[in-house]
Amino acid sequence: MNSIRRAPGSSGCCQTQAVNTVGFIGLGNVGSKLAGTLVRSGADTVVLDAQPSAMAPLLEAGARGADSPAHLASECDVVITCLPSPAVVSQVMESDDGVLAAMRAGGIWVEMSTTDAREVLRLGALVTEVGASAADCPVSGGCHRAATGNISIFAGCDRSTFEALLPLLTVMGRRILHTGPLGTASQLKVVTNFLATANLVAVTEALAACAKVGLDLAVSYEAIAASSGTSFVHETESQVILNGSRDINFTMDLVKKDVGLFNAMAREAGMELEMAALVEGIFDDGIARYGPREWSPNIIKRLEEQYGIDVLAPGFPAEMVDDEPEEPGGEIRARG
Repeated sequence: MNSIRRAPGSSGCCQTQAVNTVGFIGLGNVGSKLAGTLVRSGADTVVLDAQPSAMAPLLEAGARGADSPAHLASECDVVITCLPSPAVVSQVMESDDGVLAAMRAGGIWVEMSTTDAREVLRLGALVTEVGASAADCPVSGGCHRAATGNISIFAGCDRSTFEALLPLLTVMGRRILHTGPLGTASQLKVVTNFLATANLVAVTEALAACAKVGLDLAVSYEAIAASSGTSFVHETESQVILNGSRDINFTMDLVKKDVGLFNAMAREAGMELEMAALVEGIFDDGIARYGPREWSPNIIKRLEEQYGIDVLAPGFPAEMVDDEPEEPGGEIRARG
């Protein structure tokens, strides 16, 4: 991949260097696919994960490995984190062998986790102190789109940092939106995850009702998909629900974290939201019943068990595969 340089005439709090090497920390369900897209594109990529087995496929594909976050940061112009919780991000960034101990002046930290905007701002200030820049760049669209580079990416940072990152972001994602200052992308990400979760709950109730009244579930799926009631969640998660795998590569504990972050953001603004509290309670119950690592679409089991139904139909896939061609992304421009 060509070097990424700050756009001519732009300015920022820190002077960002050309991006030649990208580091990626956190190779879970989403991170492994984003990092895989970078490696596949030919980017010089250094990877790190707490589980060596997660690194192995990327090392075989041409990535280099690091022994610690500091080791990775010392070799990279951009350091990406994609981790399961704010606590894990803090440890990776701030430990004695963390990213901040060796981050290059002029580099960029890119936080791609779904996390607390306040924590992004706190860590971003520490990144600035070592002469680097910070951006929060969470993704949306599902693991199947992360695997093909067709996922959407929000970017919260100053405009000059965004321009420096844009060529890199368009390798990993199809639709790139500059959301404003650092932290705004994380706020919008939990908004979108709340909406997806509320829609998942609604979809499970709709499919369960169809099953209980005896409707053909394959026909019911198509009727919803062809109607004003359709959605991205229905067209993806309903399929793995009906298959029975319920495998969308997203677990109930992650739903609980994300909806909790959305609720906390609203409460901090003085809002008590009815549906958000209800959705959070439904997943509290799901976790109590089935465990935190159960696939999130299996929230439908609450209804299947209560009403003695099986929400299943033949002909649906066990997992989602992105059928869009992989091609370079571009910036979405907000209206006005």
